[in-house]
Amino acid sequence: MASMNILSLLKSGVNGSTSLKQCKLLHQKIVTLGLQSSIIFSKNLINLYISCQDFHSAKLVFQNLENPLDITLWNGLMSEYTKNHLFNEALELFEKLLHFPYLKADSYTFPSVLKACGGLEKVQFGQMVHAHLIKCGLLSDVVVTSSLIGMYAKCGLFGSAIQLFDEMPERDVACWNTMISCYYQSGKFAKALEFFEKMKGLGYTPNSVTYTAAISSCARLLDMETGERIHQQLVNDKFSLDGFVSSALVDMYGKCGCLEKAKEIFEQIPFKSLVSWNSMISGYSLRGDTRSCIELLRRMSKENTRPSSVTLSSLLMACSKSAQLQHGKFLHAYIIRNKIISDVFLNASLVDLYFKCGRVETAQNVFSKITKKSVEAWNVMISGYVSAGYYLEALDIYNDMKLAGIKPDAITLTSALVSCSQLAALEQGKEIHKCIIDNRLESNETVMGSLLDMYAKCGVVSEAFQVFDELPERDLVSWTTMIVAYGSHGQAFEALKLFNEMLHSNVKPDRVAFLAVISACAHAGLVDEGCHYFNLMISVCGIQPSAEEYSCLIDLLGRAGRLREAYAILQNNPHIRDDVELLSTLFSACHLHEEREIGEEIAKVLTQKDVDDPSTYVVFEKMYASQNKWNEVRKLRLKMKELRLRKKPGCSWIEVDKRIQTFLANDKSFPLVDNVYQCLCLIYSDMENYECFSLNSKGDEYYSHPAT
Repeated sequence: MASMNILSLLKSGVNGSTSLKQCKLLHQKIVTLGLQSSIIFSKNLINLYISCQDFHSAKLVFQNLENPLDITLWNGLMSEYTKNHLFNEALELFEKLLHFPYLKADSYTFPSVLKACGGLEKVQFGQMVHAHLIKCGLLSDVVVTSSLIGMYAKCGLFGSAIQLFDEMPERDVACWNTMISCYYQSGKFAKALEFFEKMKGLGYTPNSVTYTAAISSCARLLDMETGERIHQQLVNDKFSLDGFVSSALVDMYGKCGCLEKAKEIFEQIPFKSLVSWNSMISGYSLRGDTRSCIELLRRMSKENTRPSSVTLSSLLMACSKSAQLQHGKFLHAYIIRNKIISDVFLNASLVDLYFKCGRVETAQNVFSKITKKSVEAWNVMISGYVSAGYYLEALDIYNDMKLAGIKPDAITLTSALVSCSQLAALEQGKEIHKCIIDNRLESNETVMGSLLDMYAKCGVVSEAFQVFDELPERDLVSWTTMIVAYGSHGQAFEALKLFNEMLHSNVKPDRVAFLAVISACAHAGLVDEGCHYFNLMISVCGIQPSAEEYSCLIDLLGRAGRLREAYAILQNNPHIRDDVELLSTLFSACHLHEEREIGEEIAKVLTQKDVDDPSTYVVFEKMYASQNKWNEVRKLRLKMKELRLRKKPGCSWIEVDKRIQTFLANDKSFPLVDNVYQCLCLIYSDMENYECFSLNSKGDEYYSHPAT
């Protein structure tokens, strides 16, 4: 009687009503009664431990059985292992079964084994199982073959998966679902939709799993047209929408920006799962609507649904998009107050939030408290520094990451290369290039595009072209980057040649590409060619010039000394006539060519437009000084003093021994400052001696203008 009561308690406890402590008490009672060798008691005890998530104890119960001669015991434990992603344990148990006498694996064993192979991407083990299934004649079982197809698909061998699928004598809906789901999970969303349509065309009736995968594929492709058509089909067929299909529809409409429709479906879900809440919050998050996201979080709490890290990551992403620091702080406090364990995505979202809101120190603080820093956490920190313009700090963090033994990925290397580009840190850039080769990322378009940009901005044009020449595919950005590299380093004819090659390769240039080629003409003094491309941009490509294009044209004409022509362009276009940037460009050209009349006219306009900008006064002062008009220089200096204007100190940097050292004008805070200033004194002395000698040797009187 006691044993029957214990068995009854074991069976009822699997439903979740028994705690781990009660489970151990029942286990103790079984041992006391000498029932530990009973298959039926052991099987139920294993199930009870698994329901309490104590897999170690479940394994010990199984190992203590002297003769586990019931295949359902093995199959049950393997199935639970795979359900809980304990794939190694499942395969270990299967290997033990293969060497166990008197027992044979059956059609219920192999689906779990194949799922474990797929989860671990152990394709060779899976192929061995495939050979075993052929020998045993179990490939006629639809479930087993579906599992085998799933294994090949998850291991990336879609050819083998499709071949098996095509060879199946009979298929069921579950088999089609396996193929569609595998394509979806592997990121082949268009292929998943193709199989969905093929399945319907052959007369199979899709079920909830099929529709969920198909609608989710539409969401990832942002294909609302197909998604709406599937939704309409569900309505026409009077298909009963379960939580999975409804959540997929909410997610699809949300991702496609149709939040009104997403909300309509969401409100019709009677029992909202965490997935449906997350789908709705994600939709608002993409729009940056923090108020609606937080309102949904409040509703979740009222309905006793605990948010997951995915929920909170979406909420923080909304705050990042809209730079809502206060809402972000509220969520951060919510995480701490509710003792929510921060995972990789949650920590990354917090760091990203503070960077986007301009709180760099707080982002550093959050990052420093992450105990186990994954590559994603490092990436967010590096890209955050880059987006905030802290390029030196970004490279420091990249170096710290390598010292910590974390292997950089494509995102890491792209961000680090952006920093090298901005700092012209060539040596560090070359090291990253080596890292790209070591990690076999030469086929990654984003990484290679950043590498090309780095070499171009560091002035190593030959290396840049070598990268450009080896690109797996050339897009508009890569063409433009290479044209800019040639143009800004005096190789205008190469830039023009490349631009024409781009036109012949059917890549349509945008305004940035035209800016690059016109700028190349400006640097080389090819005025007529530059004007030709400016007109081509308008007449052939239909791009109406903005202030940036006009600035490039003004610069082109200004460098060539065609100042009146440039000034006429400004005067004849009312929408750019008073543009400060354009006037400043022409003003600098007037200084270069000592065109005082136009220069004075522009200077008057600029000083009226932006009283607080010292740059106009500085250029105007240089213009007068070049003409030895020292009285005018003094007047300008006095005016600047009255307005309390000061020229911003110049900043430069140099890369020495793979370290970046910055300098500001009159800066004396850097290491080896005495040595640097001593060296500068020697240079100045040599320059003065050379100038005196040069002037006197020509019989000229050495003249120094009065101190101003």
